[in-house]
Amino acid sequence: MRRADTGDGSSRRCVVTGAVRPIEEMVRFVESPGGEVVPDLERILPGRGIWLSASRDVLNTAVAKGLFSKAARKRLTAPPDLADRVERLLAKRCFDLLGLARRAGQVAAGFEQVRSEARSGRGAVLLEAHDASLAGRAKVGALASGLPVVDLFSSLELGAALGRDATMHVLVGRGRLAARLLTETRRLAGFRQGG
Repeated sequence: MRRADTGDGSSRRCVVTGAVRPIEEMVRFVESPGGEVVPDLERILPGRGIWLSASRDVLNTAVAKGLFSKAARKRLTAPPDLADRVERLLAKRCFDLLGLARRAGQVAAGFEQVRSEARSGRGAVLLEAHDASLAGRAKVGALASGLPVVDLFSSLELGAALGRDATMHVLVGRGRLAARLLTETRRLAGFRQGG
């Protein structure tokens, strides 16, 4: 089995925009045996990849204009809910990475734990529930200034990913899991925020 690309600086051209971007900012698609377009988020499926910028608008343009077929030089079908599928798969990857970080002891959840870890300087990524109060977000944001802040998830989604009830604030410690989580949330942002 081939290994996933590890972010070695590779870049690809988006078939919609023509922009050359790092693969960490793109989504790869391949042809299924049935001739359907399938997302390959881990970049390990066989076949010639069709690369798009990580954006709902770009993906919808590719589907509407038949650019998958043009890039593959044969007729491919794209399911009408392809953008929603990609969003769900990217969100699942983020939640899986968050769960791995929790099991590795690299997650602080809840205001008090996040405050303690932020003061110690061990944080790498701050996840804030988009439904958290502005006052709470401002307090935590002041403690974790300089850290990337991700606000793509609800408190229920963050809590479910950590095996808890609703969670407003999550701080992920430094390491490879935090870096991978940040990469995946950046790709997801193009689908959650309209791209």
